[in-house]
Amino acid sequence: MPFALKEKPVLALAHCSRSQVVLATILGIPSVMIYDYEFSKFINPTWAIFPEVIPNEAIKLNGSRIFKYPGIKEDVYVPDFTPDPAILGDLGLDEKDLVITIRPPATKAHYHNTHGEVLFNAVIEHLSQMDDTRMILLPRYKDQGIGIQRKWPDLVSKGRIIIPEHVVDGLNLIWHSDLVVSGGGTMNREAAALGVPVYSIFRGGIGAVDSFLEKNGKLILLQSVDDVRNKILLVKRSSLQKNSRLNSNKTLDSIVSTIVSLTHSDKNSK
Repeated sequence: MPFALKEKPVLALAHCSRSQVVLATILGIPSVMIYDYEFSKFINPTWAIFPEVIPNEAIKLNGSRIFKYPGIKEDVYVPDFTPDPAILGDLGLDEKDLVITIRPPATKAHYHNTHGEVLFNAVIEHLSQMDDTRMILLPRYKDQGIGIQRKWPDLVSKGRIIIPEHVVDGLNLIWHSDLVVSGGGTMNREAAALGVPVYSIFRGGIGAVDSFLEKNGKLILLQSVDDVRNKILLVKRSSLQKNSRLNSNKTLDSIVSTIVSLTHSDKNSK
């Protein structure tokens, strides 16, 4: 608030920051909220921007205040990504390894469904039976990482499960993986945007974006232990696949154009 009072911004812009909308409303600053999930707990910004695959009827906001952009949120920054193969050596991986990046479910989130933990355990047990698999696990919390190490000590000691000791570039790790399994949204969609095979064990409400990605063959939703055993394809990605071109910046261009137009329209209205 002190910063806003001093700088007097003409617009409050955020991706799903409810607290910013509250502050902007108190200070009389117009706000723009960018969403990518129609099942969020909505708070009323001045305007909202959504992926165009989310239908207006699924959004609990005034239709005149809703704007859309093409593609998905991750298309904003994925086109600028540059791979760095040094990550393989940093994590003790070899080119022959089948690298699988796994993100456990968000067990402390309000949207958590315990069935996601059942699927997560099934994924680890299933993949551990396959030769040459190296699972890079990215725990969400310190105690979650400790729990994984206690549950599968042999896999950890043998290097079949690797929990990075430091923060790694998520996009770079995904790019150098042969497949991704995640219990959350962003990493799934990042993999889809990069063209990496991805399997979702998220068991909350399935949003329009994930349904769109599944329909277009960019994401596979795992809904049962049988799905884990039968749908995950363990195939190494070829060099040709890894060298394919990424998306254009049309998503970013569209969002920026909308924000600029809203800023100008609000100035004119005053």
